Amino acid sequence: MGLYGFLIGFLFGFFLYFFFRGKFYKTKLDSVKKEAEQILADAVKNAETKKRDMILQGKEEVIKFKTESDRELSEQRKEYAKRENKIQEREETLEKRAIALDSKYEVAANKTKLIQEKLEEVEKLKCEHIKALEKTSKLSREHAKNLLLENLDNELVGEKAAKIKRAEIEIKETADQKACEIISIAMQRLAANHVSGTTVSVIDLPNDEMKGRVIGRDGRNIRAIESLTGVDLIVDDTPGTITLSTFDPVRREIARITLEKLIADGRIHPVKIEEMFEKTKSEIEEAIKSEGERAILETRVLSVHPEIVRLLGKLHYRVSYGQSVLVHSLEVSFLCGMMASELGIDANLARRAGLLHDIGKAMSQTAEGSHVELGIEIAKKYKENTKLIHAIAAHHGDVEPKTALAFIVQAADAVSAARPGARRENIENYIKRLKKLEELASSFEGVESCYAIQAGREIRIMVDPKAVKDEFMPLLAREICKKVESDLTFPGQIKVNILRESCVIEHAK
Repeated sequence: MGLYGFLIGFLFGFFLYFFFRGKFYKTKLDSVKKEAEQILADAVKNAETKKRDMILQGKEEVIKFKTESDRELSEQRKEYAKRENKIQEREETLEKRAIALDSKYEVAANKTKLIQEKLEEVEKLKCEHIKALEKTSKLSREHAKNLLLENLDNELVGEKAAKIKRAEIEIKETADQKACEIISIAMQRLAANHVSGTTVSVIDLPNDEMKGRVIGRDGRNIRAIESLTGVDLIVDDTPGTITLSTFDPVRREIARITLEKLIADGRIHPVKIEEMFEKTKSEIEEAIKSEGERAILETRVLSVHPEIVRLLGKLHYRVSYGQSVLVHSLEVSFLCGMMASELGIDANLARRAGLLHDIGKAMSQTAEGSHVELGIEIAKKYKENTKLIHAIAAHHGDVEPKTALAFIVQAADAVSAARPGARRENIENYIKRLKKLEELASSFEGVESCYAIQAGREIRIMVDPKAVKDEFMPLLAREICKKVESDLTFPGQIKVNILRESCVIEHAK
């Protein structure tokens, strides 16, 4: 029973605990709900207040923006009105000017008509006056005109000669200042058409017996040499010599060295000939490469294609008028570099252009076309500078030079070719050129005698002092120079030197 009572009491107490606890929490919950509702009401009230404030602020800004827009629009309308007024004023002014021009045009037309009538009247009076003059002077119009022109020509000749003399004096005084300009535009006269240089090589034999050994049994040795080298061997009655003939200088050099080695060795047969030929060919190829590299190093030209280096080396064996083309190219390169430095032009490009200006001659024996055309083709193939290509094209006057570099290469080429000892010239052609130069100078009126001196680079002319006066000498020199330039082809330049001697004799008694 006591246990039951304890359990009943425990359960009753437990019930009372939960009952009062639930009531406590319900009271607290109601308090929290009221507080939350109060906060929510305050928040809604604040939001409404802020909303009204924002709406009022927005309306104020809209009113302000509208006011400013209206003010700006008003100002723009005033500005447009002013512009319209100005345009209207201009249109009225233009209309007034157009009306004035129309009236002036009418006046000018009337004056033109009046002038035309006056001109016709003057022309009529002129014709009548000319007829009266012809009748009075007993000279026709053409005859009188010719007499007048003749008198004027005689007067003008003296004036022209005096002006030329004054101009020459002025040029001499300002020569130092104008030197760079003169160098850049000077066009040197070029040499005559190029011909093949030496096309044969002569090999000395120790004895005449060696000729038979070179020919071989039934000519097999000489046939082997000719077929391998592409060179003609000329074995004639000349004692102790064999002649090698070909237009290809490299082949001729290979054949010459091969034959000299065979003669020195003494064993001459087809197998040995082929062995010596291959060995000599390799040596020549190395020599060609070495010569090309030497030229590149001497001129300080960089980034050159290996094939161009090889072609430069081949120029070592190419000659023109007895002058080595590679030596000539090096001279032109150095001259171009110096001229370009003086003129403020790219000296590296100038040296490169001077070195490659005759590169086409390395192929002129094996390809069709002039060395200028071949040089242009090579330069384009290996993507050289366009200015350099133009300089190659213009260095012999095939095209008109248009750049300072082209003028420099042309001048340097002429200087190198025309310097004393640079080239050999056939004696007959040399004599003919001098004779023609003297005949040309003698054809002018007043020339008593003339002499070509300085290997044809100067002509000294003696004139009749009675026929040619001092003031006419510059004009005569200029005319002779023009005649020489148009009728002769010559290397470098020719100096025309005119001398006039006036001698007066009187006897004292």
